[in-house]
Amino acid sequence: MNKIKAALTLWLLLYARSALAQSVEKEPAAVVELGGVGNWNVKGGGSSLGPTVAVEFTPIKRWLELEVGVTPQFARHSTEWETDLLFKKPWDISKKVEFMMGVGPAWVRTNRSGMQRNSISAEIAPDFMFWPSAKRRFGWYIEPGYEFNFARGHEQSTGLTIGLLIAIR
Repeated sequence: MNKIKAALTLWLLLYARSALAQSVEKEPAAVVELGGVGNWNVKGGGSSLGPTVAVEFTPIKRWLELEVGVTPQFARHSTEWETDLLFKKPWDISKKVEFMMGVGPAWVRTNRSGMQRNSISAEIAPDFMFWPSAKRRFGWYIEPGYEFNFARGHEQSTGLTIGLLIAIR
């Protein structure tokens, strides 16, 4: 009986050592997105440009990523500040390419010719992330998008965001 216990103990120690030696995939705590965006109004024409900043984190690995972002957009005689929350489903295409489909709400504050308006909109955004290194520390992304505003007039717009990715570990 002692030989069996000794053999089991030895086996457990060896197994535990090999399990600890395996590499653990380090997921970043968050990913910061810094970029520029261009939007085009589908219904009334017109366009706007501006910078964007967002933070993305993963509450459920391989299932859900949350992105919180702020984007000021500037057009002739108007400024628009948009704060959004996107719920994204990620897919790893390869070690260096990731695709996500995101949907979510946005709060929009518009200042047009001195008149201010707040509204809520819905957004859908496919997101392509490219990581030059398999370590995924720095990369770049391209994110086309569509937005439907629930305010009077139901403004609709398409946009394209391109920027840098910085992983925070």
